[in-house]
Amino acid sequence: MTLPTGEQFVLETSTASGDLRATITAVAAGIRSLSINGIDLVPEYAEDLPTPMGAGIVLVPWPNRIRDGVWRDDDDVEHRLAITEPKFNNAIHGLLRYAEYRVVDQQRDSVTLAANIYPQLGYPFLLETAVHYELVSDGLRVTHHLENQGGEAAPVAIGTHPYLKIGDVPTGDLVLRLDAASHIEVDDRLLPTGEVPVDGTEWDLREGRRVSELSLDDAFGEVTAHDGEVLHSLTAPDGRSVSIWANDEFAYVQVYTTHRFPGEDGQVAIAIEPMTAPAEAFNSGRGLRRLDPGEAWELSWGIRFEGFSAE
Repeated sequence: MTLPTGEQFVLETSTASGDLRATITAVAAGIRSLSINGIDLVPEYAEDLPTPMGAGIVLVPWPNRIRDGVWRDDDDVEHRLAITEPKFNNAIHGLLRYAEYRVVDQQRDSVTLAANIYPQLGYPFLLETAVHYELVSDGLRVTHHLENQGGEAAPVAIGTHPYLKIGDVPTGDLVLRLDAASHIEVDDRLLPTGEVPVDGTEWDLREGRRVSELSLDDAFGEVTAHDGEVLHSLTAPDGRSVSIWANDEFAYVQVYTTHRFPGEDGQVAIAIEPMTAPAEAFNSGRGLRRLDPGEAWELSWGIRFEGFSAE
């Protein structure tokens, strides 16, 4: 039977904290489930559903939005992408959101998936991208490889869209800590209009706020890296935590809360989305990387759990 998210790749390993398990989808190379000893670390959705609300998917060659789908290259040539967010007339979340990745390698605790981005409307470049998922002792490690196989320099950025939870604790009771010093202000189409320091504002989440107090679809910048690693976390009242860690190239983060995630019974769900560039990067150049012909780019992030013990 063909599923809406394609082939399902089940990863398993044993850790000092118990049995770690994940399900990765072929469509959009997404994370459909991740659990430690049966406790969900991401909100799992049913296999007969299409990916809801971008859950766990890879966003490439750009994350977030491009206004009207229009951008200009260094030679001032205009490019027009397909409008994939009709409500706001934007191009959103790249070109592989509904693409099926192919299997490059699969082991009991890991899988590598790859896909090509072919020259197309608004993006006349040829790229190959691969995503390696591996279960490790404290969670899930994700490594992206992006290579320009065309003849011209290609603008690129990478983002991901993981939702997080600690399955036996209501997500609203978790405390979100976001290590970011600026907030990106947006207009009514969720496109950036400016960036302001978070000091003394409701956007300062560095010391932590309960998720139940938040309503967010917001991007943050000036993400702080410690020893080359960015860290954003959700912590339960009993001290257990689940975190997003990332290379310092993930200099931006988007946080999204919703009460409409399937299977969550109207409770709040939260996505913490590491990004190498914010919305409108193809026009602003902020965080944007240009890969020369033959050039490759590799970077990593992951989901980390702490405080869990084997039953």
